[in-house]
Amino acid sequence: MEPLQVIAAPRRLRILELVWDTERSAGEIAAQFEVSWSAISQHLTVLKTAGFVVERREGRGRFYRADKAALGSLRAVVEEHWRSGLHRLKALAEAEERDAEERKAEQTDKDRP
Repeated sequence: MEPLQVIAAPRRLRILELVWDTERSAGEIAAQFEVSWSAISQHLTVLKTAGFVVERREGRGRFYRADKAALGSLRAVVEEHWRSGLHRLKALAEAEERDAEERKAEQTDKDRP
């Protein structure tokens, strides 16, 4: 599979985000998705085969982390996706806070005699 095809799948890109700066167990990764463990296992296998994640076994557990060096030029794509996701999350949080403040102000106005 071509490198761009590997990261083009939204779930695989999300997995890369999850293991970008932190090693995570397979269970921790799977808990972030509403699909079967088997589906996540397949995505992890594709990422591992492409060399984009490194697997470490400890007892019966499997732990994954991104291999940023292996991503080469695709690293910028993943990092940009991560940054833009954080910016979107920040904007959503700020909008939610403004809406809550507006609802509170409206309620205060309604409560006045």
